[in-house]
Amino acid sequence: MIHRRHLIASGLALPGLSLSARGALAQQRFAQISMFIPAGPGGGWDGLGRAIEQVARPAGLVGNFQFENVGGAGGTVGLPRFVGQRRGRADALMVAGSVMVGAVLTNRSPVGITSVVPIARLTEEVGVIVVPASSEFTEIGQLLAALRAGPGAVSVAGGSAGGSDHITLGLILKALGRNAREASYVAFAGGGPAQAALLGAQVRAGISGWSEFSEQIAAGRMRALATTGATRSAPNVPTLKESGCDVVTGNWRGIFAAPGIQPAARQALVDFITAVHALPAWTTLLQTRGWDDAFLVGDAFEAYLRADIAATETVLREIGLA
Repeated sequence: MIHRRHLIASGLALPGLSLSARGALAQQRFAQISMFIPAGPGGGWDGLGRAIEQVARPAGLVGNFQFENVGGAGGTVGLPRFVGQRRGRADALMVAGSVMVGAVLTNRSPVGITSVVPIARLTEEVGVIVVPASSEFTEIGQLLAALRAGPGAVSVAGGSAGGSDHITLGLILKALGRNAREASYVAFAGGGPAQAALLGAQVRAGISGWSEFSEQIAAGRMRALATTGATRSAPNVPTLKESGCDVVTGNWRGIFAAPGIQPAARQALVDFITAVHALPAWTTLLQTRGWDDAFLVGDAFEAYLRADIAATETVLREIGLA
């Protein structure tokens, strides 16, 4: 419970809050959340974890957040740490998503995403294929032609091996009549290192979520050639599908609790993230970041996750990555 004096002080310090946000201030859900990011700073998972803090703290839903980043191998380096060190903790959350599903399968990790407790799927994002501004590729057809002629000569940066970026490249090569194993794929632990490699012309192209490259695209340091969605995400950037490459992919992100928590603790976390999702500030943040709202909680999210694991395993086998 929040002390009444603290509540009054909080209300005075935040005069611009809506009535709904003021109501949330009277119902702090957690004194602290321990947020574990199984990736380096600056990427999509880190961005989602920080976004939850950005919305939840001003609304009074959480008193404080503690973050820990442990990157590597699509989250499969950090995942065992979260499972081992946070077991039974009702105030611990981990950010993960479709990248981890693929990485667990590709790396044959003994600790998988099914080792943690699904709380909510929050966002979905299309991918974007980019090149440095100085690249000889000015449109997607030129890059596709180069990949068709010799995939090994076109180095492509992306997230961890077996993740959604790697899968997207594998599907592109399959659509072009090549084998995914021919790809010159350069895996990075997060969006930050991948950006650095692209800006430094260490690779010829890159694949990631739109939000991870959007700032560099807007600044003219990268050129967006195509997106991976079913429809355009930006009016001047075509989709792969409309460019003659029949590939449509997306990248979901969500949060998970530590194993060993009680059902009541899981429900408290579901209720917390449902309250975050209901805030107008969350809707605004989604629009600002270019994330699609993919909210799904509890048992429904768990069922989706089981289906996604099965579908991802099938795709990885089809394109020769598992």
